[in-house]
This record gives sequence, C-alpha cells and structure tokens, in this order.
Amino acid sequence: MKIHFVSLGCDKNLTDSEKMLSLLVGAGHTITDDPSEAEAIIVNTCCFIGDAKEESIFTLLEMAQQKKTGKCRLLLAAGCLAQRYHEAFFQEIPEVDGILGTNSFDEILTLLSDAEKEPHQARIAPLSGHPSLTRRVLTTGGVYEFLKIAEGCDKRCTYCVIPSVRGSYRSRPMEELLEEARGLAREGVKELILVAQETTLYGTDLYGRKCLPELLEKLSEIPGIEWIRLQYCYPEEITPELIGAIKRLPKVCHYLDLPVQSGSDEILRRMGRRTTADEIRRLVRTLRREIPDICLRTTLISGFPGETPEQHAETAAFVEEIGFDRLGVFPYSREEETPAASMDGQVPESVKRERADELMAIQQEICESRGQEQIGRVLDVLVEGRMPEEDAEDGDDVYVGRSYMDSPDVDGYVFFSSPRELLSGTMVRVEITDAEDYDLIGELV
Repeated sequence: MKIHFVSLGCDKNLTDSEKMLSLLVGAGHTITDDPSEAEAIIVNTCCFIGDAKEESIFTLLEMAQQKKTGKCRLLLAAGCLAQRYHEAFFQEIPEVDGILGTNSFDEILTLLSDAEKEPHQARIAPLSGHPSLTRRVLTTGGVYEFLKIAEGCDKRCTYCVIPSVRGSYRSRPMEELLEEARGLAREGVKELILVAQETTLYGTDLYGRKCLPELLEKLSEIPGIEWIRLQYCYPEEITPELIGAIKRLPKVCHYLDLPVQSGSDEILRRMGRRTTADEIRRLVRTLRREIPDICLRTTLISGFPGETPEQHAETAAFVEEIGFDRLGVFPYSREEETPAASMDGQVPESVKRERADELMAIQQEICESRGQEQIGRVLDVLVEGRMPEEDAEDGDDVYVGRSYMDSPDVDGYVFFSSPRELLSGTMVRVEITDAEDYDLIGELV
C-alpha cells in the first residue's frame, strides 16, 4: 500500500511513529507525503492537553475527507488519544477503521491487515512492559534523534493524564538502548536527545537503582555521536552522581531540562509535585556552581486551579530571581479524570493566558540579557542547514545551527556566515557577534 503517516504530539510519540514506519517500510509498504495519493492514512495522536486533543481530532477528521476525495480506503488512529478513548472512539469518529494503543505500536501491520478485512478493529495492549523495537525510519533530518529511554510515569501529578494512557514507569533495557543508539549513529545521527516522562529515574524499576549516569557513560562510547542531551529531569531526582556525569563526560551537553511548573509552594503542593521553591533554588545554585556554563530550561503552568494573584506573583518573582536560560509556559488545561479537574477555584481561560503572557514577558528580558552575554564567545555549533541565497551577505552563505544551549524545536538557533560550503551534521566553531530575541548571530571561525 501507499501510506501517509501523521505524527502529532511530543518527541516520545515521534519515536513510536518512527518505529511504526520502519515496520511498514520493512513489510514493503510505501510512505507518501501526499495524503490524496495514500491508500491508508495513519495518525499517531496526542491528548496531553486540550489543544493537543483538538489538533488530533481535527487531523483525523481532515484525513477522513480523503476517503471521499482521494484514494484512501483505511484510516487508522494510534497513540494517546486512541488509547484514552478507545471504548468510545468508533462511535465518536466512525470514519476511523482501526485504533492502536500506546503500548501496541509494534502491532501496526496486524491492525492494517485486520482493518482491511473488517473495519473498526482495535488493538489495545496492557500498559506494562514495552515493545522491544530498535529500528526506525528517521524523520528529523538525521542530524539529531530522540532516544526514548523509558515509558510511562509513576509521579501522578494532579493535572496529568499520562499514567492513565501510558501506564506506570518502565525503563527500557540498557543493551536495547545501546543497540538503538548504535544504529542511529550508523545512520549519521550526531546528537542523541534522551527523553522519557522522567529521565532521571531510569533503571530504578529494572536494576533497583538510578542508572542514568551509567547509561550516559556507555552512550558516550559510541563512535559518531557527538552530543548527548538530557530532557525531562525532575528536580527532586537529580543526584550528585548525575551532576558529576554531566560535568565529566565531554559528549554530554551542559544542558538540563527541569520541569518545575510553579514557583509557589502552595501550588506545587496542589499539583502533587515533590519539591518546594527553596529546594529548586538550592538545586539551581548547585548546578551553576558545579557546571558554571550549564544551560537550564524549565516549563511552568499558569492559572492552576486555586492560583491566586499573590501566588502568580510568587511565580513571577521566582522566574525573575532564578533566571532560567530557557523557559516555556502552558496555560493550565483541565483534563477529565485528573484530580485537578475537580478542584475548586478553576481560573478563567483569559486569566490563565494573561498570566502566561506576563511570565513570558519576564523571560524574554532574561533571554535578551543572556544573548548579549554570549557576544564574543566562540561556541561549537551543529550545522542543520543553509539559509536561502537571498539571506547571504558579502558573498558568504548563511547557515543555521544549534549550540549546546539549544534543543530542537523548543529553543533558539545560531545563524552564521561561512565562506565555504558546510554539510548538515558538521560541527563547527562560531564566534558570536550579535543576539536577536532567542537567537544568536555569528561568523565561522
């Protein structure tokens, strides 16, 4: 068949999509970018927050039109939305012929075959264990790839649906991860981005201890991999051993993603978080003392149920005080079947967004200041591509890349001129000459 594949949501979802694609291609199917040419369309859905659910439903309904106007005869839904609402899915979106749960992505070929014979097929595996697939079809351009080291979550924050759609925390065996990473390196991938709902707990369920430092050491030994980046590190789980590994291992970027969610102790308590604002402050001081050039990213939720103007002001002051290098804010999304959904004091949508804007305005000033501090510094930059010719200056081509401070899609870029041609995936040295908003400007050294 000709198959059109749409992957929505987070980077963890993307790794599942790439593994499904490898199974489809391996079985002889052809992947097409044109949905009107596709005989089957697969949408890997997301349901983490309301906007993600709306996007998933809209995309499914949009793809369903291809059954009328294109060549499509099968529409399949995979991922979180399909898992969460599988009992009502065919009733609500009857155009869908088959659904695949979050822990069943390795059964995509079986579902495709079954749904062709008889519509409204579902394959929902128990949310335990994990499919042991390591082969992938790379969709990010090949310079970087996400390596999902664990599935599910045990934290059970009061606003989050992930444990109910992804299950409890399950680390992937280390040898399986190393095999997958070696395969990515053979494909030319230069940067591995380690992801999970919570990366810092890696190994606790399989090996009885936190094994992330050991995993980083072994990944660092793989030829071809130049950067290893850590995301989704819960502050309360960061150990001296992990800090030591980041400091000691040259391939591990001096970059940490710490989702803190709020700067108010009362809101952190209502969220079911396991840290206080002071504990986060102490951790940040330790990280910056041990690794002076570390880049810290975080995320916040604005307008959590019961958040008063005073508590919002606490978070704003916290952001200003800490000075995170990178920061994103999400207005609280009221998700059914979560404890927070039934809490008193639900904040109006307009107030949530207004508070998010206020926090981002503070952060923009911090980022502008951080950018100015980089002027004159020489950074290693991973080349991602060349800008259009009209952006060239003085005959030199302009390239775009990322420094160790920039994770793909969520952070900024480094734009720099070069008198010679550069290939994507090349690591170069760039002197920073200017900064604009979240991006840096420079010249090839």
